[in-house]
Amino acid sequence: MMLAPRTLQAYRLRLRFNHAESSGPLFDSMSLQLQAIASYSGMTDVFRLRAADVYEILTLERVEGFTRLPAPPPEERSSRLFVDHDLVLLRLLTERLSRSELLGDLLETTLQVLDERLGFRHAIILLADERNEKLFTIASRGYPEHGVGSEVGFGEGLIGMVARARRALRLSAIDHSLRYARAARVRAKAVAGAESLCREIQFPGLPGAASQIAVPLMTQGRVIGVLAVESTDPLAFMPREDTMLTIIAGHLAACIEQLGRETEESHQAVPAPSGLPRTGGTSVRGRTFRFSHADDCVFVDGDYLVRNVPGRILWRLLTQHRDEGRSEFTNRELRMDAWLGLPEIKDNLESRVILLRKRMEQKCPDVRLVPRGRGRFALEADVPIELSEKPD
Repeated sequence: MMLAPRTLQAYRLRLRFNHAESSGPLFDSMSLQLQAIASYSGMTDVFRLRAADVYEILTLERVEGFTRLPAPPPEERSSRLFVDHDLVLLRLLTERLSRSELLGDLLETTLQVLDERLGFRHAIILLADERNEKLFTIASRGYPEHGVGSEVGFGEGLIGMVARARRALRLSAIDHSLRYARAARVRAKAVAGAESLCREIQFPGLPGAASQIAVPLMTQGRVIGVLAVESTDPLAFMPREDTMLTIIAGHLAACIEQLGRETEESHQAVPAPSGLPRTGGTSVRGRTFRFSHADDCVFVDGDYLVRNVPGRILWRLLTQHRDEGRSEFTNRELRMDAWLGLPEIKDNLESRVILLRKRMEQKCPDVRLVPRGRGRFALEADVPIELSEKPD
């Protein structure tokens, strides 16, 4: 006996075992789902899919009155019209994405259209840091806090699994699977001890998420990021949503790659007068930035701001602003700066600058990075800036 998940219509099936699969697309898809749930519950080294059993359906009988629910209303439109509507939405989306000239605009346009046109209220875009095998959040929509800069390791949770496996994954009714996994975790802990278990992985951002889809952003065989959506509705995402998001992710990845090539420009930095604000004789409380060379972390007024490559970028900009009075910079000069440690190929520089800009908007809006066109930006400050360093 089976129930259709959205209508709860009951069906009785007669089945006959056909074969078991331990490899191939079906097995890989089921195994990936199981690994994602196992990662969330800290059971990565415990749960293993051994085989997927495939059955032949001999008969299928609709069972009326099993759930005592009223009959579902007739479809308001034919499946043909439904497909046409989806195609129109996809066309509108791709047209809007293709008009974006800056990476930041591209990301925000994608999230806006996903929300307003397709109903994906909670969405996250993460870009890959291949050197450190991590993904960092570059843009999000539908969350109380932006979460920009948060990281997910390859292989961790749904998003990390998708990045490592390079294939889309959909999870529905996650709470049911997690209850089973956590019950098994309690038993495993009692039998083998706490040291046999891994730590639990938190959901990307939506408390009580009951369904998720994550799709890799692929270009020329490389994973450059992941697009993920969430919902508290356990049945929010079905094959239709999965297919549409996969198409959108493919176009988004191509646009990111194209913008990356177009920003390989040769603008030179323009020296400018000191960007320190004029106070007019009035005392203005400044900002104190502190850089730790040991872990490349930048703190502002004692609070953590950013780290790694974005932290080094910010520190380079701040020191040049202080020592040389500069306020305008280009992506090209940053790429040529060996101290920043950017990879020689696919450095994701523009995405790191966007991440840095958003973190500064959250933590110190009176000191900001302002775009000045493709591949150019300015450091603006409304308050005095003080710098201090912590050596290795």
